[in-house]
Amino acid sequence: MRSPGPAFRVLSAAWPSVGIMSTGVDIDVEGIGPQPATPSDEASEAAHEVVDAFAGLNRYNSLSPSRASDFMSCPLLYRFRVIDKLPETPSIDAVRGSVVHKVLEDLFDLPAVERTHDRANLLLPDIWEHVLEESPELAEMFAEAATDGAEATGTDLATWLDQCRSLLGRYFTLEDPQRLEPAEREVHVATQLESGLTIHGYIDRVDVAPTGEVRIVDYKTGRSPGEHFEAKALFQMKFYALVVWRTRGVIPRMLQLVYLGNAEMLRYEPDERDLLATERKVLALWEAIQRAVDSGDFRPNKSVLCGWCDHQAICPAWGGTPPPIPPREESAHSSGG
Repeated sequence: MRSPGPAFRVLSAAWPSVGIMSTGVDIDVEGIGPQPATPSDEASEAAHEVVDAFAGLNRYNSLSPSRASDFMSCPLLYRFRVIDKLPETPSIDAVRGSVVHKVLEDLFDLPAVERTHDRANLLLPDIWEHVLEESPELAEMFAEAATDGAEATGTDLATWLDQCRSLLGRYFTLEDPQRLEPAEREVHVATQLESGLTIHGYIDRVDVAPTGEVRIVDYKTGRSPGEHFEAKALFQMKFYALVVWRTRGVIPRMLQLVYLGNAEMLRYEPDERDLLATERKVLALWEAIQRAVDSGDFRPNKSVLCGWCDHQAICPAWGGTPPPIPPREESAHSSGG
């Protein structure tokens, strides 16, 4: 059994650079405390809800890393998002994360020789226009350009697109996509545990070496976590690794988080002991969620993360009153695991 390596490490020199196509209530769960969801995670989860519903996944039978993170950060936030299905205003950071993710996904549709920084920048405007066609209200996020000496407030579109280009530029300092052939991109993985719970998620990229070793890659448009928060960042990746192990019988050789905010990578080699521990944590968390569902007791957890929450006005921690919990029969078929 391999022992896990440090969180920040260089990939083994034995790892090939070119893969092959394959078909292939308050709670601190065993040291995994509150975890803020990154903007790109939130946007990605919202985009996948229709797929989850079609697959029969709902809040009564499934759990994803983002929703697990919600409950660990604030049980009431989990309730607002998963049970009440309260609308949230898309943030400018979340949309930027989604657009950059899509550029990196589409980049690998191109022949290897064309996967350059310049080409990635050329993909950006068309992808943004497509997003805008589907959600024209997103245009309201941007400030009007300053005119006649007036000072603009907020972020204008040109600046925002430049920020996207900067993130893409940092990606090319970390990896050479011309030397990579991902086995899978934006792949939905799911497995049902013995308890009956289905755990699932969407992996940005799966690399498979000619020797069969698997690397799971996730892009983050924020900055890498500090030393004391590495375990929380890795929870999502271990969650994915657990699903892959249970469905494919292979323990991923490498978990790789690519942080474009400050051009750093966090890498970890899991082993069977890691993934069994992750499974126990997930099951303990699910039991806590079920207790909250049965009792209706979803307690708020006031923290610095409240500054990014859309629901302060109805949060008891801020003097608000939550709406009544919807009856089960009204939300039993909605996705949100």
